[in-house]
Amino acid sequence: MDRVTAAKVFVDLAYSGSFTRTADRLEMSRPMVSRHLEAMESWLQARLFHRTTRKISLTSAGEQYLPEVEAWLEQAEALPLLGVQEQEPGGHLRLATSMSFGHSQLVPALKGFMEQYPRVTVELELQDSVTDLTAQRIDLALRFAANPDPALIGKPIALCESVLVASPDYLARRGAPETPQALAQQDCLGYRNFGRHVWHLRDKAGEINEAEIRCRLTANEVTALMSAALQGMGIAMLPTYMTQRYLESGELQQVLTDYKPEDLKIYILYASRKHQLPAVRALIDYLEAWFRDNPW
Repeated sequence: MDRVTAAKVFVDLAYSGSFTRTADRLEMSRPMVSRHLEAMESWLQARLFHRTTRKISLTSAGEQYLPEVEAWLEQAEALPLLGVQEQEPGGHLRLATSMSFGHSQLVPALKGFMEQYPRVTVELELQDSVTDLTAQRIDLALRFAANPDPALIGKPIALCESVLVASPDYLARRGAPETPQALAQQDCLGYRNFGRHVWHLRDKAGEINEAEIRCRLTANEVTALMSAALQGMGIAMLPTYMTQRYLESGELQQVLTDYKPEDLKIYILYASRKHQLPAVRALIDYLEAWFRDNPW
């Protein structure tokens, strides 16, 4: 297939955001636009657009290639850049995860990856709200979920355990609850993204107990709940990767030790396997190995 035409299709799609508009402007059928784009992605060995039924948007690889392809269209001597990418992974990756997990787990994991692959640059999007991978041009997301979005490809890479904790000062003032039902008389610190204020706690027999809680403070980010617990403001359900050192120092104490919050799987999520950048594949493999070998 003609690379010049394929390059024109790619550039026009990047600006039009529509297969139909590009087909009209370049006077070709919509299926032909798709075939030219597939050829372009095959030559570059990269996925250039996120596609949904409603819209398309550039991937980080597409953003990276767009100015180069535009320059090539003006200067044909730049043709070699359209060859297959070098075997060594490189390019710019955009990752999304929660603030607490990004700070305490993902950044330490990335250190070794970036030393191993010096041609890769990484941009972190840290937020606790659900991320639209296509709209925000995210290559990979790490999310805590019981059931990940079925529209995405998800692979569990770690397990997140949680505990109920409070400060010694709070427990001295209010007393420690002895049953899940007693949490209704305590000041609890709620994670807003979980929705309804109910904690599911598994007893030693394996039975799930639903505990209605009264939240004096809610937040959409668990680091704030950790700070509130340390300040003696209430009882919080927090991941063990955040609480371990505070439990060891005595700044926090575990509550309801005979009950265990339900574990959450941590998934690595991405939109498509088709034309993945080598750097994306390398990072998936690296993170799987890292979290297998470095449990918290």
